[in-house]
Amino acid sequence: MKEKDLSHIKVTDYAGKLAKTFLYNPLTAVLAIFLLAIGYLSLEIMPREEDPQISISGGSIIIPAPGLKPKEIREILVEPLEQKLREINGIEHIYSMSMDNVAVINVMYYIGQDRESSNLKLYDKVMQNMDMLPKNVMQPLIKPFDIDIDIPIVGIAFYQKDKTISYPKYLQTIEEIKKDISAIDNVAKTELKGEHKEQYNIEVDLAKLKGYHLSLGQIVEAIQSITVRVPSVKANTKDNKLVVFGIKNAIDSIKDIENIMVAQYMGSPIYLKNIATITDGIDLQNKQSAEIIFKDGSSYEQITLAVSKLAGTNAVFVSNDVKEMLDANRDRLSKLGIGFTITRDYGDRANEAVNELVHHLVITIVIIAVMLVFFLGWKESLIVTFTVPAILAITLFIAYMGDQTINRITLFAFLLSLGLLVDAAIIVIENIHRHMHAHDSADRDMDELLITATDEIGAPTNVATLAIVLTMVPMAFVGGMMGEFMKPIPYNVPVALIASLFIAYIFTPYLGKKLLKKHNHKKEGDLNA
Repeated sequence: MKEKDLSHIKVTDYAGKLAKTFLYNPLTAVLAIFLLAIGYLSLEIMPREEDPQISISGGSIIIPAPGLKPKEIREILVEPLEQKLREINGIEHIYSMSMDNVAVINVMYYIGQDRESSNLKLYDKVMQNMDMLPKNVMQPLIKPFDIDIDIPIVGIAFYQKDKTISYPKYLQTIEEIKKDISAIDNVAKTELKGEHKEQYNIEVDLAKLKGYHLSLGQIVEAIQSITVRVPSVKANTKDNKLVVFGIKNAIDSIKDIENIMVAQYMGSPIYLKNIATITDGIDLQNKQSAEIIFKDGSSYEQITLAVSKLAGTNAVFVSNDVKEMLDANRDRLSKLGIGFTITRDYGDRANEAVNELVHHLVITIVIIAVMLVFFLGWKESLIVTFTVPAILAITLFIAYMGDQTINRITLFAFLLSLGLLVDAAIIVIENIHRHMHAHDSADRDMDELLITATDEIGAPTNVATLAIVLTMVPMAFVGGMMGEFMKPIPYNVPVALIASLFIAYIFTPYLGKKLLKKHNHKKEGDLNA
């Protein structure tokens, strides 16, 4: 569009100035396309989560105190340290447990506190008061809470469909996959649950043990002595080299354990095989296990691999990368008789939740467009409808630049503000419509009409929008769990409302110039005559 001289049109508000600036600007159409493009890209690449991640900080202080009773631990360890911990700003709760030989103190900060800063303050306070601890107390262990990465987004259940391979080989294969998944971008932690460790099981015959006058302590001592690696050094070499001799780990098979000499009885050696049965298997003492049951009634003992992501990253992308890794190993696992199924897919749930709300967002926009057709006309409705995706595009882009994630609460904020977003555009288009149907509209220049109509409603529209924005601001200062959970609303609704003003003042007059025509009262007068 060729730029036209509009300097003769007088404006008093920013609304009129924006309309005047962009009415014939050749970059107005480019700006519209650019806004829609960055909005779409932001929607696609923003980290997706089902719910917003809430920053919870705290930690545990574990103090080993050998030989001390619970009452002693409480009086000389827990209570003095609790008093010092209360000096830290931001602590909400302190919980402690005094047990035989150990004290555990759990510290919880107020929700919203910076986790790294809280952990540093906790560590510093404990280290500053090390002189309070008795001499026989060991070094405290400080373990921060990693809530951001402790919640898994993908759960994979592995099971043996048949006994093609031994359990140790089965476990080793899963651990190899665990290692590969750990190397995926934005994977924070991988953890196996329900696995059994490989070990040699020694089942002692108590009757034989009694017959040889032996104790279990002797058997344990004999086994421990044979597993210790004891190097010896010989330095007297001809070429002045240091030579280190050592014994290889003596336990390589069941026979190595069977031939361990426990003691001597009447001049004859007593071997472990004489009093016990040794088998190669798994840790039988671990009674914890889980089963996966299929719809056909079949069930298998499972090993669960839990995968967590880094805070603020896209759960959908991480989940898809994990599934691609599993698909790449599917044939290999099948040949080994190992099956797997995904029992938890937070990424898929997050994607479904976001897509469902986007779908409802589109439906709401269509409903608004249809409703406006009956009140303003189809062209006016089309102009107002365009402003909605443009406003949402700006809001999404700013949210992306602010390191926000897109989740149910973020999209709920958009749905909440959707009715408010079209207010400015409706007011502008309605005033333009009024001016175009005025009796003197035929004698007025179309450009002057559009700019003047926009300028007239600028001040009251700005004040009304600012009043709504101010009602959202207090929500940003709400504390606790609810405040953190609902924070996307005060962050995004004011941005959307302010963006609605700029979009209404820039694009409504521009599209009105393209689509609308003045009402010709003179022709109606001639027909009546």
